[in-house]
Amino acid sequence: MTATVTPAETATAATPRRRRHRLLVPLGLAVLLIVTTLVLHAVDRPDTDEPGFLSPVATDDDGGSRLAEALRAQGVSVRRETAFDGVLQTAGIAPSTVFVPAPGLVHPDLLDRLTALPPGTRLVFVEPSPRVLAELDTPVEPAARRWAARAVPPDADGTPCPLPEAVRAGAAAIDLQRYAGPAEVGHCYGGALLRVPGRVEVVLAGASDPFRNDRIGEWGNEALATGLLGGNRPLVWLDLPEPVPAPTRPSWSPEPFTEEPAQGGDGERSERPDPPDRADPPWENPLWGAFPQWFWALLAQLALAGLLVVLWRARRLGPPVSEPLPVTVRAAETVRGRARLYRRAGARDTVAETLRAAALDRLLPRLNLPPDTPDDEVAARIAERAGADPERVAELLYGPAPEKDRELLELARELDALTRTLAPHPSEGDTR
Repeated sequence: MTATVTPAETATAATPRRRRHRLLVPLGLAVLLIVTTLVLHAVDRPDTDEPGFLSPVATDDDGGSRLAEALRAQGVSVRRETAFDGVLQTAGIAPSTVFVPAPGLVHPDLLDRLTALPPGTRLVFVEPSPRVLAELDTPVEPAARRWAARAVPPDADGTPCPLPEAVRAGAAAIDLQRYAGPAEVGHCYGGALLRVPGRVEVVLAGASDPFRNDRIGEWGNEALATGLLGGNRPLVWLDLPEPVPAPTRPSWSPEPFTEEPAQGGDGERSERPDPPDRADPPWENPLWGAFPQWFWALLAQLALAGLLVVLWRARRLGPPVSEPLPVTVRAAETVRGRARLYRRAGARDTVAETLRAAALDRLLPRLNLPPDTPDDEVAARIAERAGADPERVAELLYGPAPEKDRELLELARELDALTRTLAPHPSEGDTR
């Protein structure tokens, strides 16, 4: 007794698969959209390690040449320093404004030297990290961080802003990283701009957008940036081409490390050569440094998940094992299924070749002809036996493929009639 799969049972078995596909396809698209958005956002955000980031001589989108020109137009003396020691020597003469656009490139052991500059000095840091805040010994810690910088008014949190520069600038796109501190710390733009009073004034800017060439012309960004870095004090701009290494000192020395100024042959301090602009030499960013570390970690996790899926789907190892079919599929259903596939693909040539091969498989044994008999001889013998035109028989068995469905249907009917005449099925009897 054989079992037959009914359409209702087939639909019931396919329902769980359809449900899984309806669930997995949207989830896969959502994951792909999220990953693509994260990658594009990481690529779009400026990298403080790249040469030219907020450099006064860099003219690209992440440079600061437009800010330097605006400050010079206001009569501010802008001194570019590409070495940390140069900042200490230049700013140590008189109170100045020291601009550190990439504080992460300065070694932690050197940051506390900035707080020993002359009283009245202002230090402006852009997006300082918790490590930088700890080394500066400020009572400030990072708070909330946004996906992208937005423009907000100076009193965004409802409290008056104590910085006159920010009040004059108005709304600016600086709200990216917010900081929290005690009441004596001046808060502006909802905590995105802080002023820490003291012997040396420290200003923390929560976004680089007001200082960059591509965003300085928006809102009050230019007024805010020039207000923080301008004024009566000269500006010392720290433009680091690479991270500052840690200071070295002998392990046996009991005295704290202090650097001696370089001496020339006459005992006077030698002049430091002006290093070349870091925006001029060509520089290629390798692929490993083009993306953040979390991107590669996510890529490794996705690869591991894909490997686990492959192992899960290929859990059945070894040679195939023959097993009895759980159901018996009717021949008519198989024929209809293959016919629908051929019709959808428009494979009339394949169908015609299959029909002609099936007809020859039944006719050649009936006429006692070997399979390698020439085509013209086969057509002549069949025509003689059936009393038909040899040319018509040759066209039926070896002619070109039909170009339309109607021609294919006529070919099938004529081949069926010819086969029934010469080689009828045992159930039909011999009609000769």
